[in-house]
Amino acid sequence: MPAKDELPSTLQRSPEEAQRTWAEAHDSAVETYGEGERAHRTAYAALKHKFEKVGDHWEPKEGKGPSDPQATNPRAGRGRDTATAEGVDANASKKHLYERARELGISGRSTMDKDELVDALRKENRSRTRQARKS
Repeated sequence: MPAKDELPSTLQRSPEEAQRTWAEAHDSAVETYGEGERAHRTAYAALKHKFEKVGDHWEPKEGKGPSDPQATNPRAGRGRDTATAEGVDANASKKHLYERARELGISGRSTMDKDELVDALRKENRSRTRQARKS
């Protein structure tokens, strides 16, 4: 099935380039690995190199590169309970994460360390995605 038919809702609300990045990586992964979780995981890993999740959609990152250890190697989490940043650019500077938290209106951000900012952004992204899917 072509990736455009499987485009996740967060990508449907994202820029065309993010949609294209995910779709091309997904289609290539399907050719290599077949349909399924591995193709989706590979497509998200490619997406996370250029984009970060902000609220209920994806936006271009300031710099290219993996956003978390699992985005570096999509096979890393296979069959294991490994935590990801769920699209938050955990490798970004604390300043960048603080600015994203400010944009999303996360309270208490000024006293948070980098790991706490990543966690707060991840939770806020989940919440906003849930709300967007309801409407």
